[in-house]
Amino acid sequence: MTAESLFSLAGTLVLPGWLLLLFLPRWRPVTPLVTAVVIPALLAILYTWLIVSHLPGAGGGFGSLADVSELFRNENLLLAGWIHYLAFDLFIGSWEVRDAERNCVPRLAVVACLVLTFLLGPAGLLLYLLIRTGVTRRLPLPG
Repeated sequence: MTAESLFSLAGTLVLPGWLLLLFLPRWRPVTPLVTAVVIPALLAILYTWLIVSHLPGAGGGFGSLADVSELFRNENLLLAGWIHYLAFDLFIGSWEVRDAERNCVPRLAVVACLVLTFLLGPAGLLLYLLIRTGVTRRLPLPG
């Protein structure tokens, strides 16, 4: 498969997870299993395969922005970076839904956060954390 076809496959794979989070967030145990485990795990397998098969001998690295730029000139490693985003963003979106249910965060606010998380990852997480803090009147610390 080409990098372009794997890119399309990864995008197609992640879409059902986001649709479950948006439209069937309380469908237990399907939604949490699919959005927090199954799809991220499948993406992680693809990511790991790309890294193992294309990172050795590739130019660049992680020591500087210039090194990362050089690394991402390899389209397979750029694809691995994109898959990294897809997997982690979906995982975070899944956590947002579960956490919101535990903390009575209004559903409409969660939907806005999910859309932003889907489009701009960390910005969606930041919005969720701010809303959650406002609703619960406490910082979202574990424990």
